[in-house]
Order: sequence, then structure tokens, then C-alpha cells
Amino acid sequence: MQLRRRWPLILVALIVLPMLVYQIPWVKTRLEWRLDLAQVFVRSRLNPVGELPPPQIASSSPEVEVRPSATALPPSPTPLATPTPLPPNFILTPPAHETQGPNNCGPATLAMYLRYYGWGGDQYTISDEIKPISADRNVNVDELDYYIRTRAGWLSTLFRVDGSITLLKQLLAAGLPVMVEKGHIIEIDYLLNDDYWNGHYALLTGYDDASGEFIYQDSYNGPNQRMGYAELDMWWQQFNRVYTLVYTPDREADVQAILGADWDAQANRQNAMVTAQLEVESHPENAFAWFNLGMNQVYFGEFNAAAASFDQARLIGLPMRMLRYQFGPFFAYYHTNRQDDLNQLVDYALAITPNSEDVLIWRGWALHKEGNINAAIQQFRLAQEANPKSIYTGPALTSLGATP
Repeated sequence: MQLRRRWPLILVALIVLPMLVYQIPWVKTRLEWRLDLAQVFVRSRLNPVGELPPPQIASSSPEVEVRPSATALPPSPTPLATPTPLPPNFILTPPAHETQGPNNCGPATLAMYLRYYGWGGDQYTISDEIKPISADRNVNVDELDYYIRTRAGWLSTLFRVDGSITLLKQLLAAGLPVMVEKGHIIEIDYLLNDDYWNGHYALLTGYDDASGEFIYQDSYNGPNQRMGYAELDMWWQQFNRVYTLVYTPDREADVQAILGADWDAQANRQNAMVTAQLEVESHPENAFAWFNLGMNQVYFGEFNAAAASFDQARLIGLPMRMLRYQFGPFFAYYHTNRQDDLNQLVDYALAITPNSEDVLIWRGWALHKEGNINAAIQQFRLAQEANPKSIYTGPALTSLGATP
């Protein structure tokens, strides 16, 4: 009889106690990503997404016009100084390693980078300010740049594209670590028929010509990893060879001298355009070369050409998660009034990553283009829920007259 009386209390305890335990920070940290993974696994089995779809109506094969490089110099009667030869190897003392939390490679890698300069925080110091929800799977380069400028302003920073193996070695030999974003394989079956491709940050801290390898700090795989020059360039190309530099203000003249014309952001993109044009000519089967060409064309507002480049990349085939990290196709199809392609890619990207702040914003803009202002605002608010510290949702809401 007493057991019967206590049974409702036991039921309540069985329901409430796990909920209370889940709120303990270290328990939540360990369980949250596993629950999220389970949701992804189940969702992908119930609604398989397949490969990234080809364009609805592909543009005709684009003609590639190679532009002059912004680094081209007129003939000069004054002989140019011979560059100082690089040492055959150079290895910086790495900062204390930071093993990333779930979906936290950007903040973890940046934490190691800042730590190199004596900063005392960790990855959560950063993620609390730019992506406080661990299920947020992407941090863009400009979000990391924003953190440095607003929270570590005693350091200088910039990011550029179109890096090269030689440039990386020059920076390292000058005592400057470099953070890159690149493709990465994690062989875990998150999705049905998963291609395992993801984006990932790495902090380069050395190179060795004898082995032909870079030494880098990897928040997922561990400290002092090694990767061959050609292999790094292959993965790095998948992100337009973007790199971030953090340095003390007294090193600015050194950085400027090493970057040369690429110190100027416009000239840098011009050079990136030339690189992409040359690569699609020499390797027209390379989807990433076409994608990079499209990204650089978007930068210069050449949306028709960009749409054609993205069409080619899609026809060749791109990784399933490409649109989790890079959003150039949304810009191109939006500005060329290719609404069907825009909606198709937004739907696909959200099927892969339902809480993608960036893609939710693009769904909002797609709805805005169709004249559905209230629905657009609702999508912007969903993006804000996905990342309460978003640097993008406030301006989007304000532009439609809504309160951020």
C-alpha cells in the first residue's frame, strides 16, 4: 500500500532528477553533443538528403578570361633586391594545446593562437561571445576576426585568401604563426551515405623542407601534427586558401612587407581571381577551383559570372556540407533572380544543418525577395535563436524595420 502511495513521487523523481542532473555544466557538456549527434543520425535515416543537387537550369559553360594579376609591376630600371633565402626548416614553440569541445574547432584554434601571445583565456572564453550554443557547427573567419578586434584589441589581425605554400613558410620563418581553414575528413557516420567532409581550422607553427611538411596544432587530432605541402594545399584550396594572421602591432611593417600587394584586400581578391581562373583552365574537372572562382566573382559583384561558376562546381560535384561553411552560391542566385536554385540550395543546406544561422538568414532573404516580409523576419529570429551572439542577425532584422 505504501509503495502505491509513493509511486507518483517515484515517477516524478525519475522525470525531474535526470533533468536536474543534465543542467550540471560538466554533465551537459558531455551529453549535449551526443544527443545532438543522435538527432542528426535519426533525422538522416528518416529523411536522407543525398548529394548536393545540380543546378535546376545550368548556365552555359562559362568562358574564363584571365585577368592581369594585381602583383604585376611595370619594368623598372632599378634592380629588385634578391629575396632572402628561407631557412630549410623553422619551428616555433607551440602554445599549450587546446582540445576542442563539440563543434568548437574555430574558437579552440583561435585560443591556441592568442595564447601564443600570452592571452589567458580558453576556447569557451571565445565561444561564449560568438557562438554560445555548442550545436552551432560553423564559425566563419570574419566572426573570429570580430572577436579578436573587439576582445583582444591589443593585437592586430587580418584575413586574406589566395595564400601559397611559399607565403606560409615566409610568415613562419618571420616568427608568425598562421591559422588556415581547410577541408577535413572525420570518418563518423553522421549522415546516411556520408562523404565525411567537413571544414576545419589549423594553426601552423613550423615547416620542414627535408620532409616537405608543415607542423600544425590541431584541436581535434592533437598537437604537433604534420602534413605534406601538396596535401595541405589540396585541402586548403577547398576554402579559397584563406588564412588569418594575428600579430603584435610592432610587427605590422614585417607583415606588410611579406604580403606585398596582398596587404590590400582588393588587390588580394584580384590575385585570388587570377589564381582561380588559371586553375579552372588547367583543371576544369576540379569543382573547388570553379567554386573559388565563383566566390571571388561574388566579392566583385559579378553575380552572373559567379552563378555560372557555381553551376559548373555543382555539376562536377561538391561535398554534402559545403554550404554549411561557404555561402557564395546564395549571393549569386539571389542577385540573378534564380529563385528556384536559391530555394533548392537553402532547403538542402538546412536538411544537412537545420540550425545553420547563416542559411536561416538566407531563407529569410529568399522569402523577402518573394515579398513575404513577416516570414523573412521570422527566419531571421530563428537564426538569432541558433546563435544569440550572431553578428549577422541584428543588421538583417534592422534592415526590415524589426527590432533586433
